[in-house]
Amino acid sequence: MSTVVAHEPPLLAVLPDAAAAERAAAGYREAYAAKGFGAGMAAFIAMASWQGEFTDDYFAAPAADPAAFGLPAEDDGARDDPLLSERSWQVVGYRADIAALAAAPTRIVIGYGEESTGTVTARTSTAIAGRLGLQPVLFPSHHGGFTGPESGYPGEPEAFARTLRGVLDRIS
Repeated sequence: MSTVVAHEPPLLAVLPDAAAAERAAAGYREAYAAKGFGAGMAAFIAMASWQGEFTDDYFAAPAADPAAFGLPAEDDGARDDPLLSERSWQVVGYRADIAALAAAPTRIVIGYGEESTGTVTARTSTAIAGRLGLQPVLFPSHHGGFTGPESGYPGEPEAFARTLRGVLDRIS
């Protein structure tokens, strides 16, 4: 039997605050379109690290400062970043067919990183898992918890791998 492990799937439509989450995602794309990579990535980091639902407090906050994240403030003119451009909408705007997923012969595992608890991707993971009648798996570290120091934002790849191996061993 096949298995798919979806780690922090950012499918905003499953959230109770889906419209606000989609507005927040539009905000980082708009910052990128207007001011370039640094502004867009700073807005993305602010959105991705926000705790809980996207409320008026989120939208009233000042724009994230690229320098606070070690990002360039100047605009290099490029607009081809797949995460920050309109191309990302194909992922975050996707509407999963929950009934088809639940009926699929493939085993589905939904997980999120312990450092992501409360953020949008932990919330989407929990919501999708719940709709599928599953418990999400808590993985060590963060969204990129499987990455090493070469990533610039290292996770805990060995611990992540142990958890993944345990999940796969339990369902194979």
